[in-house]
Amino acid sequence: MPAPKKSASSLLAAIIGTVGFSALAGLLVTVMVAPAIAVTGMTASNTLGIFESLPEYMVIDNQNQQNEIVAKNADGTNFHIATVFNQNREQVPLDQMSDNLKFAAVAGEDRRFYDHGGVDFPSVARAAIGNLTHRATSGASTITMQLVRNIRVQQAFNETGVTDKQRAADINAAVYPNLSRKLQEMKYAIGLEKKYSKQTILAAYLNIVGMGGNTYGVQAAAQEYFSTSASNLTVAQAASLIAIVQNPNQNSLDSATHYAANQKRRNVILGAMYLAHYITDAQYQQARAIPVDAKFVHLSQPTQGCLHAAPGFQFVCEDTLNRILNGNVSGLGSTKADQLANWKAGGYTVYVSIVPTLQDQANAILKQYTPPDYNTFALGSSAVTTQVGTGRILTMAQNKNFNNDPSNLQVSTTSVNFGDDKIYGGSSGFQPGSSYKPYTLLAFLKAGHGLYETFDAGVRQLPMSAFPDTCPDALGGWTGPPYQFTNDANETGPYNILRATAASVNAIFLQMGTTVDQCSTQKIAISLGVHRANGAQDGSDLATNPSCVIGVCVNTLSPVTQAAAFAGIANGGLYCHPTMIDSITDPQGNSIPGEKANCAQSSEVTPEVANAAAYAMTGPITSGTAYAANPRDGTAYIAKTGTTDQAIQTWLVGSSHQASTALWIGNISGSQNTRFVRVNGTIAALLRNPVFQSLARSVDAYPGLGGGPGFPAPSGQFLTGTPAIVPTGMVGGTPAAAQAAIQLAQLTYADGGPVDSNLPAGTVASVNPGEGAQVPRGTTVTVYTSNGLASQAPNVLGMKLSDAQQAFVTAGWTSSQITSTCVVAAPGEAVTTPPSVVTQVPAGGAAVNPSSTSVTLTVRKTTCP
Repeated sequence: MPAPKKSASSLLAAIIGTVGFSALAGLLVTVMVAPAIAVTGMTASNTLGIFESLPEYMVIDNQNQQNEIVAKNADGTNFHIATVFNQNREQVPLDQMSDNLKFAAVAGEDRRFYDHGGVDFPSVARAAIGNLTHRATSGASTITMQLVRNIRVQQAFNETGVTDKQRAADINAAVYPNLSRKLQEMKYAIGLEKKYSKQTILAAYLNIVGMGGNTYGVQAAAQEYFSTSASNLTVAQAASLIAIVQNPNQNSLDSATHYAANQKRRNVILGAMYLAHYITDAQYQQARAIPVDAKFVHLSQPTQGCLHAAPGFQFVCEDTLNRILNGNVSGLGSTKADQLANWKAGGYTVYVSIVPTLQDQANAILKQYTPPDYNTFALGSSAVTTQVGTGRILTMAQNKNFNNDPSNLQVSTTSVNFGDDKIYGGSSGFQPGSSYKPYTLLAFLKAGHGLYETFDAGVRQLPMSAFPDTCPDALGGWTGPPYQFTNDANETGPYNILRATAASVNAIFLQMGTTVDQCSTQKIAISLGVHRANGAQDGSDLATNPSCVIGVCVNTLSPVTQAAAFAGIANGGLYCHPTMIDSITDPQGNSIPGEKANCAQSSEVTPEVANAAAYAMTGPITSGTAYAANPRDGTAYIAKTGTTDQAIQTWLVGSSHQASTALWIGNISGSQNTRFVRVNGTIAALLRNPVFQSLARSVDAYPGLGGGPGFPAPSGQFLTGTPAIVPTGMVGGTPAAAQAAIQLAQLTYADGGPVDSNLPAGTVASVNPGEGAQVPRGTTVTVYTSNGLASQAPNVLGMKLSDAQQAFVTAGWTSSQITSTCVVAAPGEAVTTPPSVVTQVPAGGAAVNPSSTSVTLTVRKTTCP
């Protein structure tokens, strides 16, 4: 750019510091206000007071800029997710702006920019007289004064703690065309010229100026209107951008209806550039000959906001923004208001925990099995994977596409993130069904019970009062009609906890629920981060009524909550709050910590209890309800399925030692039974199996997330729990008395039927396990009753064979039932004469039935026939 010339105006600026602002104010009042005094009666002293009350200068700050959300690729490079901003601005230094742009700005907006000290007095006088005579042909605002005006507008725009109405009023006051505002601009402009260089002022002006709509500054405008940068603008392009400044609403290039107005103003600027010798006659003629039309303008596709985020990452973008707006990143400011103000100012790069390749794969899997445009019912699906031990959210995918434009909603789109809580743009959550059972399992184990304990799956109702509950919402205990329920596969008979967990037997878990305080279950769930998706984040409003044991109460959860909770169980009860934001880089390049995971051992679950529960939770995926979802890729999983009443919602949540995935598939709205409808040939209720299997294989194949150890069996106390003792004194008594004693000992009675016994018929002959044995609670004790037909076999060892035979005949046997055998004596072994019995079957003293038992007697001889 040519060197600036010196003039009387620049000399005036130089002496301002000597004569002071008061003297200058008097001059300005004389030039600008005196004509108005004659008309309005306004006093010069009032105006001078306004002028003198202002500070000498304002500060040129960085203006609102774009924020960027990125993830990290596996190779460490950035993956761009979205650009978000309150104002579309990208601040660049003056040396990254085309000279054409600087020439156009000075020639078109302030041709004596390098000559004056902030106020161009000839222009002021001309404008004042023109306003008075209604013959104004140009304004009096210099580039510096325009900068002042824009700074004040931005200050009003960024105000915190004010209403939108007040903000609008403050913005209007910053641009309202009256003498007071003009005088304020003049004084501030003179102050800026004293404090900053011309180059700094010009750069600030070109970065702050409005360019139509929500676009500010020449870099953003160059990108939006010409798909280029400010450094590469041609003469015609630069003049067209500066043409917008005079009237952004009418001269903007965002619509063809404004092209003619822009061209008219652009040509004026081109002429001024030529007259100022910034361009040659050839450049002027060439630029002027280019029409402002669709060929000249190259509008960029919209890139701002989550709607225009990278495909498949729109919900990640929305979730990230809501976490920032919720105040989750304390490093952005000491208060939530400060955080929001700083974020609004922009210039930040947000690094999220999402793994791009896994996110792409998860989205593709969900869309394959649960198509977004499926319209038989409102089919929704969501999958969230968190990293065990850190809480970092690795994927947050769903079948529906993102669309926050209410005028363009389609069956395949939604603005609701099914994977997270309502405060983060999510839904109100979904009933978890049996995927909630692990919290009862943990409470059961914590209370001293064991996995080998057994209950009767045939139970179909329980009294409400059987469920202990010390939480306030229980009002001292549950009352009402018995709670009735069914088992999904109509299971009956005895089931231990391991088998019941694998098969997800409602009757067993509800009976487990009667052995623990429901409030304890609630506290355990809360300690693992469980809370209602539309409720209190601390989980304090989790319901505890009996139906919650099997997950069909008002506790509606989000997938991210379940993923994080199961990760805690897989990690020995060490829970990490799920986080999306790893870190943020501020406008100065400093790194700010992201969200806090607050990883800590559950206050309610010891590592031993968690490990015992995890062992039981291997059952569903190795042999139970989630067997078809097992990835079978060498990575061990714990898992739990969930199906609500009428199969309206289905879940499958599973965790390895490295990653935890929660999958929900069901009704977004409505109540379609997913067992009675197919999606691409598969029963909707069973979609969770191939979907989870595919998701798990994708995650396990990613470096560092697959393989690892299994989930071993716990110590004996978590298998047997506090053992029950088989009652004694039952043999010889009545079966009824034995049954009562067995049930009182929290064991299960089974009738083994009659057996041969010499006890009175109908009395207890024996029990198995035997009396006094220590066994897990609920163990089946089989009771055998006497048929009264047994006799006691005589002990005939050492007797002569004939005497032994006679003893058995006397005891009720016939001669035909008695046989004898011979064994040859070993060398040196004594042989009696006559030979005596050395072994007998049945043994002496045994109670056996002579009519059905043969006798074998063995004698020892020197030689046998």
